[in-house]
Amino acid sequence: MEIGVVLPSVTTQLEQGFDLRTAARHAEAAGLDGVWTGDHLATGMSTLDSVAALATAAAVTERVRIGTGVFVPAIRPLAWAAKHLASLQFLSGGRLVLGVGSGGGAGQWAAAGVPFADRGRRTDVALRLLPELFVGKPVRLPDEPGEPEVQLAPAVKTPLIWVGNDSAVARRRAARFGDGWFPSLIPVDEVVRGRGHLAELAAEYERPLPTVTVGGVVSFGGTSAEDLAAQIAGGYGMAPERARRVPITGTPDEAADRFAEYAAAGVDHLVLGVGGGDWREQVDRLARARLLLG
Repeated sequence: MEIGVVLPSVTTQLEQGFDLRTAARHAEAAGLDGVWTGDHLATGMSTLDSVAALATAAAVTERVRIGTGVFVPAIRPLAWAAKHLASLQFLSGGRLVLGVGSGGGAGQWAAAGVPFADRGRRTDVALRLLPELFVGKPVRLPDEPGEPEVQLAPAVKTPLIWVGNDSAVARRRAARFGDGWFPSLIPVDEVVRGRGHLAELAAEYERPLPTVTVGGVVSFGGTSAEDLAAQIAGGYGMAPERARRVPITGTPDEAADRFAEYAAAGVDHLVLGVGGGDWREQVDRLARARLLLG
């Protein structure tokens, strides 16, 4: 099972005195498998553009996956989204993993000038057309005036596409369009149920079973499990009992045991944000837990 880490926030970088390049190099040197970032427009918090951040990370690393967790193509003109992502795939040497979602608050969609109610339909269109845009095929754009045809270059290999969220709609999208299913903040037992549903849907579409990636949060003494659970419950409207089953805390040995539970449930990748503490020290302990997983 691969273990990736979410790159530190702007606030963490400023408070701890290092930049994104240092963070990406540190994660790769520690032995982790990927570096990841979210995708936000106007949240009231300091965030970096996801493609710019990952291009920076790609420029200073050689091996790790460069991942979006998750990118929201439907909030952008599709041709521009494809151009940015294809450029990132080209510049990273084919290391991009494209996590795709349709979320974000309604305020972000208003800021982008895209109707919030259209997000589901536009996401389906993006998932259907992005692979053809990546490989340089002529593609007609149904959401643009006059439905123009566009052909992008340079062509690139289509990155792995992992569909985010733990909804039935997201699992159906993953089964129909994706290479993977990418829920976040989900306990192990719910992964098992979701993966079973995913298998049924994949069979319905006569496609291979997508891989399963789980996004989560880890802390080796940076923030307590109770505090992390409270943050998750408050920030995501999650029931406290469920939220308490999400954080991975303790020693690297204890974290490795939790990783093994997810692996046994059929999880192929974990993408983990660091919950407090010295980011680089936490990454070193995360890498230790990865080694202990074996």
